Amino acid sequence: MLKVNFYKLGLIKDSELRFAVIVAKHNGKWVFVRHKERETWEIPGGHREINENIEDAASRELKEETGAIDFNMIPVCIYSVERDKIESFGQLFYSEISNIGELPNSEIGEIKLIDSIPNDLTYPLIQPYLLKKVQEYYVYSK
Repeated sequence: MLKVNFYKLGLIKDSELRFAVIVAKHNGKWVFVRHKERETWEIPGGHREINENIEDAASRELKEETGAIDFNMIPVCIYSVERDKIESFGQLFYSEISNIGELPNSEIGEIKLIDSIPNDLTYPLIQPYLLKKVQEYYVYSK
């Protein structure tokens, strides 16, 4: 059984945050990426590197996975994925990308700008919850 939990920023120690996930928009469309070795779509993000702060990890991942050049980065909350009573923590961000350049040579094969979440997700038990949380934040912050 898998469960997604959400926590306010600062409630989980920074050292526990392993992932940065960035729900992003560009020209009013949601940004999804496809890994070169998969046929499914995912929200940009990835693992935090050793001695990297979580905000820098989020910026790096967004650039590497989308080609984003000009963007903002807004922390939304901490999330966790709980499986067999073991929780893995990450920080969820929202980003408005104003300028996208060439896609860097990385594990990402392509990006897709769409109005709603795709049906063919890499992590269908996790990603819809993360997107919904950011959509709630986005509506509330306007």
